[in-house]
Amino acid sequence: MNAPSSTATSVGSSAFAADFTVEPHPADALFPASTRRLSVETEPGVRIHARVCGEGPPLLLIHGHPQTLAIWHRVLPALAARFTVVMPDLRGYGDSSKPAGDEDHGNYSKRRMAQDLIAVMKALGHARFRVLAHDRGARVAHRMAADHPAAVERLALLDIAPTLAMYEQTTEAFARAYWHWFFLIQPAPMPERLIEADPAAYALDVMGRRHAGLSAFDPRAFAEYQRALALPGTAHGMCEDYRAASGIDLEHDRADRDAGAKLAMPLRVYWGAQGVVAKCFDPLKEWQRVAADVDGGPLPCGHYIPEEAPDALLTAVMPFLTEGL
Repeated sequence: MNAPSSTATSVGSSAFAADFTVEPHPADALFPASTRRLSVETEPGVRIHARVCGEGPPLLLIHGHPQTLAIWHRVLPALAARFTVVMPDLRGYGDSSKPAGDEDHGNYSKRRMAQDLIAVMKALGHARFRVLAHDRGARVAHRMAADHPAAVERLALLDIAPTLAMYEQTTEAFARAYWHWFFLIQPAPMPERLIEADPAAYALDVMGRRHAGLSAFDPRAFAEYQRALALPGTAHGMCEDYRAASGIDLEHDRADRDAGAKLAMPLRVYWGAQGVVAKCFDPLKEWQRVAADVDGGPLPCGHYIPEEAPDALLTAVMPFLTEGL
């Protein structure tokens, strides 16, 4: 992401400062006018782009692949009526920085990506918060909850089973449906080169082949995903995210399993009844293996729950997210 403009103002601690800007953005029309846009330097040379909206207890929303924070536009108004909602772009995605991968892909490990978001929340003054996350973002949230249990008060995850379970139980049906898992992990620069040749088509192929096709998406949101995919470094960042998931992330997950570690905070998991995860895995059973307090169930949609079934998602998740407030 570019350095903050002259219109930016900074707030936060000396360690992490949130730089707010009023510069126009292509996706502004998707969000309430009160939404503020910011960036936080989470480590030297890495800035995380985010939006903040609403008032109340802090709620962190984390998007997945190949999308950006724009996935939350349909559920944001209801959530912002109860929470201070923080929506970042993960490193490698959207308008966040896209650092080069390293040998073990550790700088795109879910541990490193989670640390980015802990820094963003600290910059905004939130030491403890609730989390709602989808797809890749849910994998980041899983690691965040494992590494930073004091920060994550409640956790809701959308349309994933744990990464380790999905790799260890891969079937032909799963590999065919989630072909991108095995394409993106190929050594650089082959997958990057193919994506960069036509990033708009990559979005069409990956997202349009799912249960609901392209009808699930607001055209403005889909245009935002295509814009972000065409930014320099996005293809590499996405590939590194998946390369980390097939290597160093599994090491971290196995270490937790070997130590008998389980998530202790309340966890709710929801999945699309028509999605691949529901057809190939038992999500609730797999999450019960890694967390102590788990509940959840299917929603009437495919993979892209916040956009396909926003009302059903809000009905399911709001009582959980607001419990105790």
